[in-house]
Amino acid sequence: MTDLPSAARVVIIGGGVIGCSVAYHLAKLGWRDVLLLERKQLTCGTTWHAAGLIGQLRATQNMTRLAKYSQELYGALEAETGLATGFKRVGSISVALTTERYEELLRGASMARSFGVDIETISLEEARRRHPLLNIDGAVGAVYLPKDGQGDPSNIALSLAKGARQMGATILEGVKVTGIIRADGRVTGVVTERGPVAAEYVVNCAGMWGREVGRMAGVPLPLQACEHFYIVTEPSPDIPRNLPVLRVPDECAYYKEDAGKIMVGAFEPGAKPWALDGIPEDFCFDQLPEDVDHFAPILDKATKRLPVLERLGIHTFFNGPESFTPDVRYLLGEAPSLRNFYVACGFNSVGIQSAGGAGKALAEWIVGGEAPFDLWDVDVRRTFPYQSTRSFIQTRVSESLGLLYADHFPYRQFETARNVRHLPLHELHAARGACFGETAGWERPHWFVPAEDRARGVKPEYSYSWKRQRWFPYVAAEHKAVREHVGLFDMSAFGKFRVEGRDAEAVLQRICANDVAVAPGRIVYTQWLNAKGGIEADLTVTRLSDRAFLVVTSAATSARDFAWLQRNIPEDAHCIATDVTSGEACIAVMGPRSRDVLRAVTPADLSNAAFPFATAQTIELGMAHVRAHRVTYVGELGWEIYVSSEFARHVFATIEAAGAAHGLRLCGMQAMDSLRLEKAYRHFGHDIGDEDHVLEAGLGFAVKADKPAGRFGDFIGRAAVLAKRQAGLTRRLVQFQLRDPAPLVYHTEPILKDGAVVGYLTSGGYGHHLGAAIGLGYVPCRADESADALLAARYEIEVAGERVAAIASLKPLYDPTSARVKS
Repeated sequence: MTDLPSAARVVIIGGGVIGCSVAYHLAKLGWRDVLLLERKQLTCGTTWHAAGLIGQLRATQNMTRLAKYSQELYGALEAETGLATGFKRVGSISVALTTERYEELLRGASMARSFGVDIETISLEEARRRHPLLNIDGAVGAVYLPKDGQGDPSNIALSLAKGARQMGATILEGVKVTGIIRADGRVTGVVTERGPVAAEYVVNCAGMWGREVGRMAGVPLPLQACEHFYIVTEPSPDIPRNLPVLRVPDECAYYKEDAGKIMVGAFEPGAKPWALDGIPEDFCFDQLPEDVDHFAPILDKATKRLPVLERLGIHTFFNGPESFTPDVRYLLGEAPSLRNFYVACGFNSVGIQSAGGAGKALAEWIVGGEAPFDLWDVDVRRTFPYQSTRSFIQTRVSESLGLLYADHFPYRQFETARNVRHLPLHELHAARGACFGETAGWERPHWFVPAEDRARGVKPEYSYSWKRQRWFPYVAAEHKAVREHVGLFDMSAFGKFRVEGRDAEAVLQRICANDVAVAPGRIVYTQWLNAKGGIEADLTVTRLSDRAFLVVTSAATSARDFAWLQRNIPEDAHCIATDVTSGEACIAVMGPRSRDVLRAVTPADLSNAAFPFATAQTIELGMAHVRAHRVTYVGELGWEIYVSSEFARHVFATIEAAGAAHGLRLCGMQAMDSLRLEKAYRHFGHDIGDEDHVLEAGLGFAVKADKPAGRFGDFIGRAAVLAKRQAGLTRRLVQFQLRDPAPLVYHTEPILKDGAVVGYLTSGGYGHHLGAAIGLGYVPCRADESADALLAARYEIEVAGERVAAIASLKPLYDPTSARVKS
């Protein structure tokens, strides 16, 4: 038995493919004092029975980038370690059985081209030629990815482990971690059955044990094991070798040829969570009991899709556990509540294709102290503690497993584990016909069905499509109301943080790119930047008093942003931050008649002179005192009304009654998004993120590089801002409007400049006032290229394989001077 070191720079918990990848890449970066601890044997959890499908295309550019790197790595490992990974490029075919699925494939093909992935839209005859076992009856269309592949999961992990050892890392099997040692908000080591190990960093790569390991560290992680089924046939000379991987998502099935056998696997709706009371202590290379009845519907369709299966015997009926997360995206990065405790787990059956890239990204994150590029899609900071409760996660994963192969319609909502967090006005919205969508657990109105339509039997429910969905005319009416009259939005779910103390101003001057050394009552729009000038947060800061500020940010990023705020308060600063999100409701009254509505319910002077834009005041409203913020995310005159939650119903009723005479309409998040798109307001996580330079995002007006350094130094990112100003921009965020009013855009549609793909839309929707689809996206430029020269090109947006001419603008297409906002 190898001696257990008493200390290591990094301890990695878990010897599956991701743990081995993190160890390999840390060693590759020169960190030799790396210790990987595996409770039993390497790969004995889920890696050993993975299907080994290694595709390239993922939902975003950076996830695709990581998957492509995984392929390159696995193809080269044998030369480095002498241990074959079994990786081979056989290509893959995806077949659609419905027109909606075919549009999804066509849109995915367009996206792939913008990401630099080789993809072909092929005829059904060509699909059958490439996969002779395929029955194309009932099929509509297909796409082919020639560089997709497959590999041997166990050997990939063992090759990574061997490579890590060759570079100096230590890997020990049979060492179970039983505890995490913490001090002063930082991880300091682990406890094992053979004694403690001091560590500067700890990485949770424990797979389906990841939630348990997180609990040891006081870090809630939402993942749960589910049963995953596949069969493997007997070998047959009737099965051609090196067939492309075949996916028929409308039948929930995938097919892989290996050594003259066919594997048939499924991601079925109504999945079965496993080990609800904990994973058995002795679990090691274990197989779960067969459930033929559960898999029978999949197999019945499979024998019709590949008729050869009817003649073949089943060699293996396999059921094994794999871990799934609430949103079917894995968990990566540093835990927001514990410094130097990193996470890489919950891979949702894409662990093999993801592990190479994810291990490299996390190793670079650990070594560099920040994410190497935008990883928000999988960033552990997107999760919330309630999602790790057993009741929530066990309910949700029964749905999320099946969503891997469900139609990926835009705006699709989860159906399980809902109604967890409610706005103070939830029941009032429901009574008025709200269709709710969920963000960060909050049930928020997405759109409203008017009373007359409800009386005709129209239900406030989503009915999904790639075309105009049920809500389209309702959102158009809400949009029109805000542009022409007045609308009311419930923004109570937005994150709210109080920052207080005698050093509060100095702390925020360090964190904010804009100047927040303003008079009480002023509102400042600002970004929080990283050292590269990338955008970590996009929000407003309101000065409440000499020593108190209020930060307001989006609901989806509140955990991330609060963690960034807390971690950037210097230890010697007299300053505290408190999350007060649930303490106040926020009712936004927006539109050209918003002043008329509010004048009827408050004695306050709402004129421009008395209440200018970007200011806040405490005023009377009905029988309550509220704080009114004159600010907007929809591009119109308006106020956000902040009020203690217990007064929210009264304030709502008061505004609603006064608004009747002015055409006030209740509005949801769908309308807010279409309104902000027309005004070219940026959306964090789509248009801007930590990889997007604030100047290239067109937000230089909110950066005050000349503000004096405060007690805690220059603002974070200032040097990068000055450097970019000196060097010039290499890309710019551009707004587009399709010239044809019919097509719809959502995001990731390719941008073509003079016939060549140069980027993709970061966000998209329909501009109901402008009368066509609107999108934002980055376009490369020369440092010396003028705006006129950039816009003089011919622009098109590719929508489901069709090129559509587009207008391009660097200024908002709606109200470019913001005259309406300041009216």
